[in-house]
Amino acid sequence: MLDDLYDHSVPLISVDSLKQIKNVYLLDSREKEEFEVSHLKNARNVGYIWFDMRKVYDIPKDATIVVYCSVGYRSEKIGEKLLRDGYKNVYNLNGSIFEWVNEGNPVYKSSGVQTSEIHTYNKKWSKWVTRGTKVY
Repeated sequence: MLDDLYDHSVPLISVDSLKQIKNVYLLDSREKEEFEVSHLKNARNVGYIWFDMRKVYDIPKDATIVVYCSVGYRSEKIGEKLLRDGYKNVYNLNGSIFEWVNEGNPVYKSSGVQTSEIHTYNKKWSKWVTRGTKVY
């Protein structure tokens, strides 16, 4: 399913590989409502529809950046923008937050509290989430 969604214009990184990186900027390219339900720890919500490069102005161009969304489509598009702007180490999380949750990893509410809830974008896309409490 995911291969059909990706253009492979941004290098993919697996969930396991992401967990091994110590210094990384995590960018959540979902919309604010999705981010508030849950997100990866220490992620920064940059959105998709209203994405603006000013949201990442403080990130060094040579920093390691991993972008994610629900399944990886929106994050790939934001990753393309980052690469065009001169960021050098940009990765798209393969399977994005759905894969992160499906592999049993924690997600957090905006308050910092761990949660089982995962925003599935819509009911149709919820079929790709096999763990957690689905919200749409």
